[in-house]
Amino acid sequence: MKMNRHQDTGRSRCPEENTDRKTARKSPDVRTEKNRGTAQKTAYLGLLTGLAIVLGYVESLIPFDFAVPGIRLGLCNVAILIVLNLYGWREACVVTVIRVIVIGFLFGNMFSIAYGMAGSLLSVLVMTLLIRTDRFTLTGVSAAGGTAHNIGQILVAYAVAPSFPLFWYLPVLMTAGVVTGILIGITVSAILPAVRKAAGRSARPL
Repeated sequence: MKMNRHQDTGRSRCPEENTDRKTARKSPDVRTEKNRGTAQKTAYLGLLTGLAIVLGYVESLIPFDFAVPGIRLGLCNVAILIVLNLYGWREACVVTVIRVIVIGFLFGNMFSIAYGMAGSLLSVLVMTLLIRTDRFTLTGVSAAGGTAHNIGQILVAYAVAPSFPLFWYLPVLMTAGVVTGILIGITVSAILPAVRKAAGRSARPL
């Protein structure tokens, strides 16, 4: 009878042992796939960060603010909006901070870094909130982001120089932010499906 009990106990453990063995066999594959996805995500974030920096440099060469100083095309927002849609707000903030610091040290100064950081991070915040509502198109999100970017820069300029003509300058830059934001949104809407397909599993699901 004792032998039978041991035999029964041994038999009852067999399915559990088999399950553990199957899990152990799958674990390396799961870890490998996860590491591969992380490496792919890091690579794409690096490429998009580089793209944001290059577009920022190209934008600095275009004399678009001939009518009103401070107006920019916002080309680097193409990369930021792509990161925001593929990976999320944390990654978008990281890319934004790196982009502003690099461009500031290469082509600007500490004031331009503070100026750009305020506008860029406020833009990311507004676009993130609008995307989470799931009620706005990319064009609308981008237009709001462009407007928020200019508002953030205006607030920094006013904090530094209280005599700044805020009430005259703000409507002009808000209008410019909407127009350039719409153009950027149309561009991102056109290329985002292809970029998402190329990013594969590294991108977050829709």
